[in-house]
Amino acid sequence: MTPLRILVVNAGSSSLKLRVLGDEDEIADSADLPAPRGTADQRAIETTLASFGTIDAAGHRIVHGGTVYRAPVMIDAAVRQRLEALTDLAPLHQPKSLAALDAVQAALPGVPAVACFDTAFHATIPDAAATFALPSQWRQRWALRRYGFHGLSHAWIARRAAELAAPASGDGPGMPRLVSCHLGAGASLAAIAAGRSVDTTMGFTPLDGLVMATRSGAVDPGLVLWLEQHARTPPAELAATLEYRSGLYGLAGTADMRQILGRAVTGDSSALLAREVYLHRLRAGVAAMAAAMGGIDLLAFTGGVGENSAEIRERAMEGLGFLGVTGEPKRNAAGPGDRVISPDGAAVQAFVITAREDRQIATEVRALLRSPPG
Repeated sequence: MTPLRILVVNAGSSSLKLRVLGDEDEIADSADLPAPRGTADQRAIETTLASFGTIDAAGHRIVHGGTVYRAPVMIDAAVRQRLEALTDLAPLHQPKSLAALDAVQAALPGVPAVACFDTAFHATIPDAAATFALPSQWRQRWALRRYGFHGLSHAWIARRAAELAAPASGDGPGMPRLVSCHLGAGASLAAIAAGRSVDTTMGFTPLDGLVMATRSGAVDPGLVLWLEQHARTPPAELAATLEYRSGLYGLAGTADMRQILGRAVTGDSSALLAREVYLHRLRAGVAAMAAAMGGIDLLAFTGGVGENSAEIRERAMEGLGFLGVTGEPKRNAAGPGDRVISPDGAAVQAFVITAREDRQIATEVRALLRSPPG
């Protein structure tokens, strides 16, 4: 089988991450280009890609695939147009992905481009979990449903957790019930049974669910309506506040979990509140994900907070003992890198796993390129 060098393109809020992965998923080339308004400089992109050498295909992280795209797809003009039409479903994220797609395609004309979707992994969620209790006319007209996000990360965690669990389980990879905790600036959980997503905490938008760095997570919709009707808060201000001035930032005046935990040690009341609200929502979410599967066998932490904060992991696991979750302090404190953080023989095996959306994207691109036509 001919080796393929895959360019992975991941457009973030302030940077454009470019990675070239070889056939063994090794990172052959890498660059993070500044993109302060979601768009990197075209000349910088062209210069960087020219320095990378041969690129056989490009895999683009696209946040939203709507109900149309449930798997990776080769990008052509028609697909590009459909992705543009989905912008209303992810107005803060989709334009950045499309800007990066256009810039890279301009720099690499003729190189196959594949769209890999953050929503696609959650396309397997059953109707009971995906359906909002809204009038059918609304749900059908506007495709109102729980889409879920961070799917590329959760898909990677499912693969890696199965690999880590195999030696301990004694029955090979693929233990059935995993709760994956992607805890970064954005945060979400996924209930993954036999490698398939069956529930998740993010919903119609990436604003739902857990407390995040600057995003509120779930709030009573009646509260939002009250602010609009009684406090006369304009919709644009509501949206900006829920997205950029809430979450940890709204609770403690900083979005940095390290600062919050440091201040909590000194007894700072707002930091203590932020920590406990964050943990309360996290524990409740894990329990809900376990309930969606009838139990839990594996628990995995990833993302900036999930990978780097032993304290958050420890406190989260302490509150989940009723599910059989327990941590081993020395393993939890050790790091970095993928590892088991539960004691030997624990009812629920717990892990820290490095986020590697790039490997998941590269895998999906290779599978699409190597699949038989038709």
